[in-house]
Amino acid sequence: MVNVIETALADVLILEPKVFGDDRGFFLESWNAASFKAAGLDWTFVQDNHSRSSRGVLRGLHYQQPNPQGKLVRVVSGSVYDVAVDIRKGSPTFGQWVGVHLSAANKRMFWIGPGLAHGFLCLEDNTDFLYKCTSAYSPADEHALLWNDPAVGIEWPLDGIDPILSAKDRVGRTLEQIAAA
Repeated sequence: MVNVIETALADVLILEPKVFGDDRGFFLESWNAASFKAAGLDWTFVQDNHSRSSRGVLRGLHYQQPNPQGKLVRVVSGSVYDVAVDIRKGSPTFGQWVGVHLSAANKRMFWIGPGLAHGFLCLEDNTDFLYKCTSAYSPADEHALLWNDPAVGIEWPLDGIDPILSAKDRVGRTLEQIAAA
């Protein structure tokens, strides 16, 4: 079973799996199609990804248009601050964002529905980040929303962190550019 926590954005959820633990460690189901469907979460995944990053690495805010991806993400080592931004034209929450702390310790998962931008800031070295995707990665369709666009105003927990960005993420599109496209 999984506890589903709704957020301020449609199609963005925090998921808390049932964890069974004892002195040997723990067990949890990170995905079970039948039990997740019973909780109203009926997704089909076609690709799994795994990234490892150091403290201060900021990945994103990525999205695909066309061919958007839904992502179910979690951290298995370390911790991140994970963010989803609504960039769906015509959405009543266009330009709004939701952030959540994901860690190996809290075992939470985050669902980011298709059509939203997604990114995360690594808060620890050797952070392993896993994500299941509803459609395949398409380099021709991949874009980035500028991680620090003042029109979005994400409150990244940057205390003492100078973000490490890829060249692509340094020059992401602004919300205004996305709206005009």
